[in-house]
Amino acid sequence: MLTPGAGSGLAEAFFQHIDFSGGAVAAVSGGSDSIALLVLLKHHLDRAFPAAPLLAVTVDHALRPGSGAEAAGVAAFCAARGIPHRIMVWRGEKPAQGLPAAAREARYRLLAEAAAQSGIAAIATGHTADDQAETVLMRQARGGGDGRGLAGMAPATLYGGKIWIVRPLLGVRRATLRAMLRGEGIAWAEDPTNVDKTFERPRTRAALAADEGKLHAALALAELSARARLDLGLRAAALIRAHAGLPCAGLMRLAPAFAAVPDREAAIYALRILLATAGGTRFLPDQRVAAALLEGIGAGPLRATLSRVVADSRRSGIFLYREGRGLPPVSRVSGGSIWDGRRRITFGDAVASAVIAPLGAVAAAASDAEVAGVARSLVRRALAAEPVPFGTPGPPPSGLESIARFAALPVAAPFLHFLSCLDLAPAGAVAALIGAAAIPPPPLRGHFGSPPCAEA
Repeated sequence: MLTPGAGSGLAEAFFQHIDFSGGAVAAVSGGSDSIALLVLLKHHLDRAFPAAPLLAVTVDHALRPGSGAEAAGVAAFCAARGIPHRIMVWRGEKPAQGLPAAAREARYRLLAEAAAQSGIAAIATGHTADDQAETVLMRQARGGGDGRGLAGMAPATLYGGKIWIVRPLLGVRRATLRAMLRGEGIAWAEDPTNVDKTFERPRTRAALAADEGKLHAALALAELSARARLDLGLRAAALIRAHAGLPCAGLMRLAPAFAAVPDREAAIYALRILLATAGGTRFLPDQRVAAALLEGIGAGPLRATLSRVVADSRRSGIFLYREGRGLPPVSRVSGGSIWDGRRRITFGDAVASAVIAPLGAVAAAASDAEVAGVARSLVRRALAAEPVPFGTPGPPPSGLESIARFAALPVAAPFLHFLSCLDLAPAGAVAALIGAAAIPPPPLRGHFGSPPCAEA
């Protein structure tokens, strides 16, 4: 428990703008940042939400011989303070390349599993201003991209469309947290990988430690980029709402006027989002390629393919639909699975899984689907890439067998895995367009962390 003073003041300053009434999972590795997060969060919940559950979760990546002992140390720390604790182990083979990214993916997946099993809808991490500066500098050094990544880590990120990850300590320096822990007589563990310059982040951390000005410049860039990202998202969302429609399943239509929108930056961004959604791709297509496509569309009739999507520009509109190549093969799919990055497959209670396949051009051509104002050829091509169920494994029978309560629910692939609160506007616009599930609002109240999220 915190003694009166700086520690309790920090707890109120950094948590009072977050709604933790439903409880929180605290990601605790045992390092200073996560231990400080847990101590401060426990103090805050005891005062503001005494009935809210708090669960500390340690993810053991099983990458070092001592990781299990470190996780057990966190368990002992929590037990001494009456805080429920779970250890989630990353099992299976580890990749030879891209290990930091894979470990990060595994960490969030395991944290989300623990949260879901406990009925808690928010995960809190101990990322600090130092982490933010490191992230921005690493992304800046890599170059490329469209600049949105220079906003760094968002104050809140929706994971898997269900669980919000909040980062309440992005505005505080690591040194401040460590001073608070020392004042409370609380020790922490030092992860040796944090100083292993084999990895990019420790190298960046060392560079920032030698140049305080560079850290402040990185944080200023993150703030500026976050505001720009939010503004661009709002403008793109307005264009999607004004110009985009869905004539039938799998077919998007943009009004001809979209090609001449004066705000080219927002139009390109909106087009990239729609292409990724129509194609079921997690990442947006290259900005320059999408810009060239938009210019081509504006020059006259055009048919081109980008990000698994056919863009067919005609006098009646700009049509986007999934191309016929690379569709998933006939295979058994379980309920809740994401099919082709575009559909979440669900069944009735009695059906756990079923064989799913693309409808196909022949079946689509045989249908009598007709949409006013849209060429039947476009409707058929779009429907051909839609999923349908079959009763048994193997080649599809000639007659489609219906499965009770089968549904292929639309999802927006670029926002499905991670959705930054900075992107809520365009994500909401595209979800409304395709009929995807509503986005749960972030647990933010008023001004919190990076101001742009509070303005979304």
